[in-house]
Amino acid sequence: MRLAPPDPDTLRRAVGAALAEDLGERGDITSAAVVPAEAEARASLVARERMVVAGLAAAREVFRQIDATIAFVPLVDEGAAVEADTVVARASGRARALLAGERTALNFLQRMSGIATATRDAVAEIEGTGAVVLDTRKTVPGLRRLDKHAVEAGGGVNHRMGLHDAAMVKDTHLGVGGSLGDAVRACLAAGIPREAITAEVRDERELAEAIEAGAGRALLDNMDLGLLAACVARGRGRIVLEASGGLRPGALRPVAETGVDALSLGYLTHSVRAADLAMDLEPLPRGDR
Repeated sequence: MRLAPPDPDTLRRAVGAALAEDLGERGDITSAAVVPAEAEARASLVARERMVVAGLAAAREVFRQIDATIAFVPLVDEGAAVEADTVVARASGRARALLAGERTALNFLQRMSGIATATRDAVAEIEGTGAVVLDTRKTVPGLRRLDKHAVEAGGGVNHRMGLHDAAMVKDTHLGVGGSLGDAVRACLAAGIPREAITAEVRDERELAEAIEAGAGRALLDNMDLGLLAACVARGRGRIVLEASGGLRPGALRPVAETGVDALSLGYLTHSVRAADLAMDLEPLPRGDR
């Protein structure tokens, strides 16, 4: 299934903010001084390592905002797994415009492809267990929709977008007062659907309280494998069970094999390594695109 790009308004805002920060009011003063205004070029965006590609629409939008005459052609699909030295897209047009957009386009591609690659690796690590990989709200401020799009490109599942579309009762809420059960019941009384209410639980007792109160999901927080397995035995079929807290690449499968429904992985977006991509530029005779 072909992955739909992020919505146009999200792309316009994110790219516009990134370009404003990079170009300021004066634009690319180096290229303006060095590159003739009439010079044209072809840019190749190249993967320097194995990766899952994400962010092609963002890269296209970068060049569109700088110069709408730039021709941008993706050469792979969003979410495609590629090997090192694969050209993932080409852009051609005014050399100054290509140079002005180079770093911003690469920043989007590198971050989003890094997220997609880490997600695909996590999905592969737990393959066959029945568990799914979920993202979190631990994203770059202002880039959440793009970060979550990259997770989806890697084969993960988008969890709640923000505080507005699902409820999660955490220990910080309980610190203000009230019990876990009371908090879940208050969410239900406020009209929040059961399936959109997650209760963070730390042991079997809290899990039982969440189930009894009517929560649809339980976040099994920072549990060892024995406690996870015990909570699965108690809650399977009665509540959706998510493992969370301190989960890292290479140690995901034993967690998934406890029988949890999902693994929430903050590292996919809060500390992911950017993928290695570069832009190679070659001059073109004027009018030759």
